[in-house]
Amino acid sequence: MSRLFGTDGVRGVANRELTPELALQIGRAAAVSLPDDGDHRKPILIGRDTRISGSMLEAALVAGITSVGRDAISVGIVPTPAVASIARAIGAAAGAVISASHNPIGDNGIKFFAADGFKLSDDVEDRIETLLDVGDLPRPTGAQVGVARVAQNLASHYYHELYQGAADLRGLQVVVDAACGAAYAVAPYALRKLGAEVVELNCEADGARINVDSGATNLRGVEAAVRDLAASGTQRVIGVAFDGDADRALFVDETGTAITGDHVLFALACAMQAGGELAGDAVVATVMSNVGFERALRARGIRLIRAPVGDRYVLEMMRAGGFVLGGEQSGHVIDLRYNTTGDGPRTAITLLSILASQNATLHELVREVVYAPQVLLNVRTSRRDVLESPIVKEELATAEAELGEFGRLLVRPSGTEPLIRVMAEGDDRGLVEAVTARIAKLIEREVARLPAP
Repeated sequence: MSRLFGTDGVRGVANRELTPELALQIGRAAAVSLPDDGDHRKPILIGRDTRISGSMLEAALVAGITSVGRDAISVGIVPTPAVASIARAIGAAAGAVISASHNPIGDNGIKFFAADGFKLSDDVEDRIETLLDVGDLPRPTGAQVGVARVAQNLASHYYHELYQGAADLRGLQVVVDAACGAAYAVAPYALRKLGAEVVELNCEADGARINVDSGATNLRGVEAAVRDLAASGTQRVIGVAFDGDADRALFVDETGTAITGDHVLFALACAMQAGGELAGDAVVATVMSNVGFERALRARGIRLIRAPVGDRYVLEMMRAGGFVLGGEQSGHVIDLRYNTTGDGPRTAITLLSILASQNATLHELVREVVYAPQVLLNVRTSRRDVLESPIVKEELATAEAELGEFGRLLVRPSGTEPLIRVMAEGDDRGLVEAVTARIAKLIEREVARLPAP
């Protein structure tokens, strides 16, 4: 049986794979698995994104938590990082987020943060799984049943964190695309509070449009808006786009050009190094980060330490090595000066504060990062075992040899979607494109030949 928890919690099609019944079981199992320092009434905090299925799953999760005697506090629609921040601030037993991040509308998920704001360890997740079908979990009655409450003003803890170390953003015009997701209210409000002028795109709590042709998964709307504003004479305009749960952010510079999480990490790392805040003069990123990013860091005397794909693995390496900055090419940025997880709104405020304090443009901050050609293709399949095919293994070895010393090939199953990702990079774009196309086609062909599981 495959593990229920993936790299970012439990995910599936809501009401088909991730059912209310399963959410109830997860709530019960989690509530008895999480440490509470001897205070069994310490609450579990619950937040969600705007997905239509979110309220259904929240009700089931809360029922599960309270049925074993644990209190639950619902904070409503908030970014994922807000749950981590608030859970730490109020001394909760844990935080739970109902979201499928960048996934399609029909999907949803459940993930947990421990009391310290960090994601649960694999051991705790495994314990939750083992208890899902246990029949003798507590069934308190009377005054011992858990109480479900709705939060009152708890988001203020997250806003306080967002404003820490922030610069005056007056003079900046920011196009914000919230993808109709969890940042729809928080991000525009916080940026305006700091003085920025904000143009809103997809900043409605519309769970039927979350991530649809918008946000961090589709930057075309932000790019067009930035270009239009710049063409009309607007000065110092920049775009930021969040994914559905706002734990990541991507940006569009003043020319209307999208930049990656690698570029953002470079800008933050250089500023932190200059301020003596970059522990170990190192950044933790993943095997997906471009070699051009690595070269630019090296020229500044900063090391790049690579982790497996997934922000939890980046964080594990950061904590093990005592590093404070890490993230992913996709826009997850973990800055342990402020929060314990990827935090899109915080990243936006930090980056914009650098622009404001240095009176620089985003293009100027990241121009040293010269990307080597990189191509990523996705093959839609849940058959991870295709990568064990001798034919596929032989082709991967051949492709690696073709790419040579300065090329890289990475073929891996997605941790959040039924995909196999094929990534190659090198200084020869034609070769990189040919290699990825050839491997993707081979995987598709071999998947079709596999016997039914």
